[in-house]
Amino acid sequence: MKLYIKLAAICFSLALFVSCGNADDDVEFGLNGGGDLGLGKPVDDCLNLGDGELVLSIQDQYTTLPGKVSIFFKVSDTDGDPVPGLTANQFTIYEQGRNDECFSTISTTESFARISPNSQIFNNNTILVLDLSNSVLSSSMEELKTASASFVNNVMPASDTESFKMAIYWFDGEDKLHVLNELTHVKQDLLTSIDGINANISNDPSTDLYGAVIKATDKAEKLLAASTTNDRIGAASVVIFTDGTDQASRYTQTAALKKVDNANKNIAFFSIGLGAEIDTDVLGKIGKTFSVFAGNKEQLETTFNDISFRVSEQANSFYLFEYCSPKRDGSGENNLAIQVKEGNRQGAVQTKFNAKGFTGGCE
Repeated sequence: MKLYIKLAAICFSLALFVSCGNADDDVEFGLNGGGDLGLGKPVDDCLNLGDGELVLSIQDQYTTLPGKVSIFFKVSDTDGDPVPGLTANQFTIYEQGRNDECFSTISTTESFARISPNSQIFNNNTILVLDLSNSVLSSSMEELKTASASFVNNVMPASDTESFKMAIYWFDGEDKLHVLNELTHVKQDLLTSIDGINANISNDPSTDLYGAVIKATDKAEKLLAASTTNDRIGAASVVIFTDGTDQASRYTQTAALKKVDNANKNIAFFSIGLGAEIDTDVLGKIGKTFSVFAGNKEQLETTFNDISFRVSEQANSFYLFEYCSPKRDGSGENNLAIQVKEGNRQGAVQTKFNAKGFTGGCE
């Protein structure tokens, strides 16, 4: 993994140029080019930080006069698991100007370093996909409704916000992903749609699981593209529930798993299986981010709650880190390194910013 990171960073350092805005109304964003480090690269050896267990993947960065530097990144470990709940005092800032042999530490207190609410630039979309084939409706419908409602309550913020949205779809044996509730930021709409599920919604005993995976991934890709614009960044989670294996045979397992594996890295995949007829190996690959299995319907709410916790972790591992730089107009392009420590683990990333127009003070 570490070798991959280093190789990826070499490619980025040769090919990547980061452009930063220089005025309050001049904010420029560049899309995450992919890879574990996003827009960043490994820190210079002169810092002697060593190998890290955490990965800071820069999604975007910009500057705002009179001297604020903003970096939006995701923090995960080297296994790809998200690291939520970090605070500003866990970060260390290093700057290197054109006259500096190495980096100097910037006081987080004096620079007013902070983790700002990322809702101003971040969109998070969740797609919940439910198996409503006849076997579910006839044996575990009420438990599934209760578990799904609990999932919505756990994932969606207490107060409706445009930056957190969810859509709910369902499938049976038909070659179609049915809409239960279109993408919305209104939690109550989602709960009402779940409450409306009844035994007559489908009478198809088959299960088009692979088709549902492929179609849900396509929808997540489109949502991600739509929510990632010139002034916002998006992430998405796909959560798929089923109580069985693919029976419709409309699509192959290979096609479904390839779709998941090749999806945008800012799409997380979760799976929930119920009962003895599921294929845990396949569901584990579909839910490559995390998967859980309920032995019986009484365990459904617990497993849905477990996944909701993981989905929330994923969304909360994106940070908008901001500080006031001491660099001033005329210093040109400067190197910036950010290190984070979490328990015994640490990680760092390096990028650049231009201090053109910087003066004293910081908003």
